[in-house]
Amino acid sequence: MTPKTIIEKQITALSASLAPVPVQVAAWAEKSIFLKWGVLSRGKFHCLDCCHAWKPQCTTPECQDYIKCSACRGKLKMQPYNKTHFTEIEYSAVLDTAGDFQLVRIICSHKQMKKGFAPTYFHKEVMQHWINPKGEVRTMSLSVNVFSQAYDQWKYYSPLEIRPKDFQKCAKYRIAPYRVYPKLKIISSLRRNGFKTSLHNIAPQMLFSALLKDSLAETLLKSSQISMLTYYLTSSEQHLKQNWQAVKTCLKNKYIISDYKIWEDYISLLRWFKKDLSCALYVCPDNLRETHDRLVVKKRAIQRRKYLIEMRSEILEAQSVYAEEKKDFLGLCFSEKNLTVSVIETVQDFIEEGDNLHHCVFTNEYYKKKNSLILSAKVDSQSVETIELSLKNMEIIQCRGLKNNASKHHKQILNLMSRNLYQIKERIKKRTVS
Repeated sequence: MTPKTIIEKQITALSASLAPVPVQVAAWAEKSIFLKWGVLSRGKFHCLDCCHAWKPQCTTPECQDYIKCSACRGKLKMQPYNKTHFTEIEYSAVLDTAGDFQLVRIICSHKQMKKGFAPTYFHKEVMQHWINPKGEVRTMSLSVNVFSQAYDQWKYYSPLEIRPKDFQKCAKYRIAPYRVYPKLKIISSLRRNGFKTSLHNIAPQMLFSALLKDSLAETLLKSSQISMLTYYLTSSEQHLKQNWQAVKTCLKNKYIISDYKIWEDYISLLRWFKKDLSCALYVCPDNLRETHDRLVVKKRAIQRRKYLIEMRSEILEAQSVYAEEKKDFLGLCFSEKNLTVSVIETVQDFIEEGDNLHHCVFTNEYYKKKNSLILSAKVDSQSVETIELSLKNMEIIQCRGLKNNASKHHKQILNLMSRNLYQIKERIKKRTVS
């Protein structure tokens, strides 16, 4: 995109005057952002970092996640298959300043490994996020292969070009570096607004922009409400402003929320019971999960005891609405070995899901969420986790098991979901066309 406005021309000129990313950054990235890998091939362990090979002590070595190289003493992550030649890709970032701008330079690094050879590396700066003191962000990036299924299939031979303002809606903008180069250069406005050194696993361009233009984000960071800040900046499905009275109670009493999503559900329960959200006794429980679960049980008991007849008629009415809203997704099912993930078909199934896993998927009426799709993950026909998927952004909002904890199948469930999101997207497209 050709720079047209004054700010675009200024950024392009500043970018052209920048020195290349220092060699020290590449050396740091090679040591810091990549895993060390090992592989079991032809009866020997091979370290793909130092090229050392050695025979295992036992004749039938068991498959392990990690082993230690007997030469370089590195902790090696073992390849599950006899894959002796592969590439690992990671992102890192350099935080710099130029003029009045805070600059985030995103670097894509490749590590190519082959059994018996020393690894080789390739580093390329793929994006620059320019953030002015008002929190406005403009991005320069390389071009990408638009025909690739990966959104970050960079054309490394292309130049950095200014991108339009709506680039922030693009998935590439939200790329978060695995690590940030420890020598930071930060503009004074960010220091004033509470930033010290930690990014708290938030993409720096998103954190810096929020701190400079959103007083709410600044307040959360300065009060160490990191779980709340992370959820506020990264999730499209949150109700922080709606719960601001309760948030102020937490801030006033210096109550740190460890799991914001559970706390948000808990506040919804307090509101249902018509409790005072300015009272610290209610809003700041000593044991959040235990108190949340107790209220879920209490609400469920009240619903069943006092409104059994009304609830039956309500379920019938809610079922017709739910079936109409989610008719394009009903019957959708993904399977892998003994794991099955399927869309919850009826409101009655929401009741059973909540009862089996002791959480609030029915109690808090998740079946009424128009922009969410609720799925149940089962292992051997037993519910292990419930998944909430945003139909707007195709992001997994939450994935909770028994008493809102993650099950031992959590990673497998997330992987199965991510591999099959395209099926849900296809159904959304068909619904839009019809």
